[in-house]
Amino acid sequence: MLASTSRYRRALLARLKVPFAVDAPHVDEAPPVLDAGVVESPLALASRLARAKADAVASRWPAARVIGCDQVAHIDGAVLDKPGNADRARLHLARASGGTVEFVTALALVNTATGRRQSAVDVCRVQFRSLSAAEIERYVALDEPFDCAGAFRSEGLGIALVARIRGDDPSALVGLPLILLTTLLENDGLALLA
Repeated sequence: MLASTSRYRRALLARLKVPFAVDAPHVDEAPPVLDAGVVESPLALASRLARAKADAVASRWPAARVIGCDQVAHIDGAVLDKPGNADRARLHLARASGGTVEFVTALALVNTATGRRQSAVDVCRVQFRSLSAAEIERYVALDEPFDCAGAFRSEGLGIALVARIRGDDPSALVGLPLILLTTLLENDGLALLA
């Protein structure tokens, strides 16, 4: 079970050639403010949400492997969420211009039959070129990255915004770290090439 309605995650999981279904987790993704006004770190936020999504769906499926995933994009701890509209997308990209955005993608796997829980995190650093207002405007108009963390779609035209990408798993940047997922599935007894 994929605890996500993301079309990007569905497409990535389909690449593994295993049958799966999708179940929406309905988890509040807003980062909480902790004691003394401290905000949850991007790594803690992504990890917590991946586990919460897996747990929410796991409660409805008594004999399944449930995959929860969440991605948080940030610059020095300041989260660049899914913008939802063109104005916020332009703001996110102006903030990213000339800087490095870290994409933290957390994964949780729950085997509801055995109770086994696993989790992992992939971190990818994307160095953005210095972008003009016209480049940002054109990208936002053409790629419409409103449902992407940081307003950046690496598998689309967003790649033209980038000077360098540093990470271990290119699929993690799209939203589901397949290298980590195959390892977690194998640890749980599902060898994809067996």
